[in-house]
Amino acid sequence: MTARLVRVCKPDLDPLTGAIECAVSGETLTLLADGALWWASERTLVVSDLHLEKGSRMAMRGQFVPPYDTELTLSRVERLVSALSPLRVISLGDAFDDVGGAERLDVSVLERLKAMQSGLDWIWIAGNHDPHIKADIGGIQTDEIALGSLVFRHEPTRGEAIGEIAGHLHPAARVFLGPKSVRRRCFAGDDNRLILPAMGAYTNGLSVTSDAFSGLFQHATMTVGLLGEGRVYAFPRRMLFV
Repeated sequence: MTARLVRVCKPDLDPLTGAIECAVSGETLTLLADGALWWASERTLVVSDLHLEKGSRMAMRGQFVPPYDTELTLSRVERLVSALSPLRVISLGDAFDDVGGAERLDVSVLERLKAMQSGLDWIWIAGNHDPHIKADIGGIQTDEIALGSLVFRHEPTRGEAIGEIAGHLHPAARVFLGPKSVRRRCFAGDDNRLILPAMGAYTNGLSVTSDAFSGLFQHATMTVGLLGEGRVYAFPRRMLFV
């Protein structure tokens, strides 16, 4: 994944400000500071691992947290849809934190979700947390989808997978900047494959140096796009720490 910073002279609210462009399987993709992917030539917005209703699932288990995760996460997606005007939105799985998450949505939230889909092709890819969404949330559900030279699925496959865009692993990375280290959620990829960070408000990150990422990328060309405050920062594999 060959990345370069895009310095776009637009208002701060524009999600393309501080973005990074990369090439995967010959396609030019834009990595946004919100953790989403923008495929400009196809007017396609890709989000991953929203884990909506995680707060309500935790409450069912006696772990009480502020019940605002769905609101915060959906607001991020709404902002991107409004700013970029995509023709297609792809959710890379685990849109909900469990199979009953969609059914726990407040009616007003469900209406917002459906309103956001108006005029768009909205694709829900099945995840391991939500292999089948029972509630009527609009859009279509599928296991994966191929567009051009890219294939979108939830879990990355082992071995060679040219053009694969996936989620599931919630990548994060640590880098040293001077005397201090910084650990943030990140995109992780090389010329052939890209894994998106989790966008859910209550989701954590897994280090890209962990065994779960072993064999997925070529070390020589692997790059991470670290999510900063309103910017994405590119770092090669050699600059990452456990």
